[in-house]
Amino acid sequence: MKSGDATIEVPAESSRAAEKGKAPLIAVTATPHENRKYKKGIAIFDFILRIGAIVCILAAAAAMGTSDETLPFFTQFFQFEASYDDLPTFQFFLIAMALSGAYLVLSLPFSIVTIIRPLAVAPRLLLLILDTVALTLTTAAGAAAAAIVYLAHNGNPNTNWLAICQQFGNFCQQVSGAVVACFVGVLIFVLLILLSALALKRH
Repeated sequence: MKSGDATIEVPAESSRAAEKGKAPLIAVTATPHENRKYKKGIAIFDFILRIGAIVCILAAAAAMGTSDETLPFFTQFFQFEASYDDLPTFQFFLIAMALSGAYLVLSLPFSIVTIIRPLAVAPRLLLLILDTVALTLTTAAGAAAAAIVYLAHNGNPNTNWLAICQQFGNFCQQVSGAVVACFVGVLIFVLLILLSALALKRH
């Protein structure tokens, strides 16, 4: 240091101290173990929902398939009877419920595979596609049957469709219960699709 000159040395630590106010950015990512555990939980919930969907769809099919009522007053030539096979819409409903129920039963092994191998993409993607097809079929059948049930309860004066539920109470109660069970199954299908999409998104 020369005379008359003042030289101040700034330590390197002081320059770093000025940057202490800036918090470092830390990237937080899920570990493979956490990701596997998360997807396994989704797969277990998926399996439970499929069991519930099977119960709802089979209940809808059973209620529709056994909907048959004959009024107590009839003559030798006329007999008043209401049955699901009198209407093609209800026949389609029963067939659709049988197909959806069979698919759900066949999908259980694939759901078990996703529990054993939660990181596998192929079975999860297959379930997502087939669940979407089953959802479309079930929704179409339920909506068509719901329209007929509405007419059975309320009728339609413009088309001379008479309300029959005052006479065929048990018949209307069974087909209405079948439609309600069908739409519960539709809701479960929606949840299954959302779970599959969520599991694939975090892959």
